[in-house]
Amino acid sequence: MKQIAILGAGAAGLAAAWDLAKAGYAVTVYEAADRVGGLAGGFRDEGWAWQLEKFYHHWFESDTAILGLMEELGVRDQVIFPRPKTSMWSHGKPHLFDNPISMLTFPHLPLIPKLRFGLVGLYLRLSKNWQAMERYTAEEWLIRRMGKHAYNDLWRPMLIGKFGALYSDVTMAWFWARIHTRSVRLGTYIGGFQAFLDAFAEKLRERGVTLALGTPIQAVEHTADGVQVRANGATTRYDGLISTASPALTLKIIPQIETADAAYAQKMRALRHMGAAVVIFALKEQLLTDGTYWLNLPASSPDKAQSEFPFVALCEHTNFVSSEHYNGDHLVYCGEYVQPDHAYLSMAEDDLADLFMGTLKTFNPRFSPNWVRKRWVFRSPYAQPIPLVNHSQNIPALQTPLKGVFMANMSQVYPWDRGTNYAVMLGRDVAAQAQAALGA
Repeated sequence: MKQIAILGAGAAGLAAAWDLAKAGYAVTVYEAADRVGGLAGGFRDEGWAWQLEKFYHHWFESDTAILGLMEELGVRDQVIFPRPKTSMWSHGKPHLFDNPISMLTFPHLPLIPKLRFGLVGLYLRLSKNWQAMERYTAEEWLIRRMGKHAYNDLWRPMLIGKFGALYSDVTMAWFWARIHTRSVRLGTYIGGFQAFLDAFAEKLRERGVTLALGTPIQAVEHTADGVQVRANGATTRYDGLISTASPALTLKIIPQIETADAAYAQKMRALRHMGAAVVIFALKEQLLTDGTYWLNLPASSPDKAQSEFPFVALCEHTNFVSSEHYNGDHLVYCGEYVQPDHAYLSMAEDDLADLFMGTLKTFNPRFSPNWVRKRWVFRSPYAQPIPLVNHSQNIPALQTPLKGVFMANMSQVYPWDRGTNYAVMLGRDVAAQAQAALGA
């Protein structure tokens, strides 16, 4: 049996391991954390029946890659699709904004801009030609077709919230992907994402996959007859390797990539990304009493201190799934995207939590700090790729310059956005390339 190592036990790494194990490879997955999942992983507080996600919250009904994988694993029946409310904060209150009727009845947009907005949305749902759109920024394409009024009121704040100072440089192809496939119905796994990931891990073990958890890679050396992986002071030889780590970490662990092809390494370094900061509050009472699950907040300036809110999304998870799964807690996410060197990623947890908590009274005048039973802070410097104009020309190939060494990370799912569905798609793609290169 040919042996292959996979760096990272997130959705992409696990999906690649599944296909390679089915094809007869001996697979070892190395993961620095003590459990599988990566950014899709979760945690459980005392008294909770379900686990809660640290970052990601839901799947879309149109997420065929991950739902198809679940069919193979025999766990598709564990996915449920509630119909939560997604709203937009405008003029001091939330407005439902998750279906054509609610969008067309949005009160703060005149009729003509509203009609243009609707027609552009329909076009993006129907068109498949994203390649033509990637030559333009989202800003210039949307203003030209939708007009400044609808763009400035609706989409510019979202782009600023997502990409900060680089919002006006993001390619239209990324925006197209968000509109083209996403469904209104949102899904989750009974027990939480982590319950699915743990079940997936068990299926992999049954296939003979070794999951080396709590085992960070110290170094990788490419040789004439394979790849040497050093971890926990021991060195193991493999016929091939797939890294699902960030481009920067992959280069650090496998510096021979640059020696083999400096241009390829430069493409890796040129990939831009945002970090993420999330504070989760367990409240004793419901915050968004209109039942909104996801509330998009406007970002008027890339400078967080100048915006109305210090974060871009407010998500009351227990308006999506019942609080009875969490011992009666009402769970609220406050999430923000920031540059990797932003203060949010290094400031004291209590300070960040207090900063975010200070805005909650805006959404419910009854809110008081004594509603907070507990809070958690999760941060990642690598959470959201920034795709610029003609981004398809800038993406490094999955096959690195080193024979038998592959790379698959969220920066390579373009034109799609990061998330577990496209991570699964990417993991299966890189597994197929590895099989083709390494043979049986």
